[in-house]
Amino acid sequence: MLMVAATPIGARVATPKLTDIELYAWIAQADAGARIEYHRGFLGIDVTPVISTLPEPERCQLADLGQAALGAFEKGLVHLVQERVGPDCFAYIAVARPRPRPRAANASLSALLLEERAA
Repeated sequence: MLMVAATPIGARVATPKLTDIELYAWIAQADAGARIEYHRGFLGIDVTPVISTLPEPERCQLADLGQAALGAFEKGLVHLVQERVGPDCFAYIAVARPRPRPRAANASLSALLLEERAA
């Protein structure tokens, strides 16, 4: 006799497409304008413990991924975009921004030396 655990109708058991570490790695090597879809669904619901239909390990992994995307946005590394796929379903996309130049690259050598001397 084969015993199989039942999955409730409508429950999603898909794992996130990538992890927070994989998102960071993509950001580190992505060219400006490159896009990556990091989640498809309804992120706000999918990460909320009481209402998410994802199993707890996948929900926690998705929450970490969402926080990683938000942190990268706050650091100016990506733009975050949502595209509506259907009712209550969105594609969450990170778009790589141009890398910020180091401050020293914009300053002339003489200006740097004068700042150093004044300090």
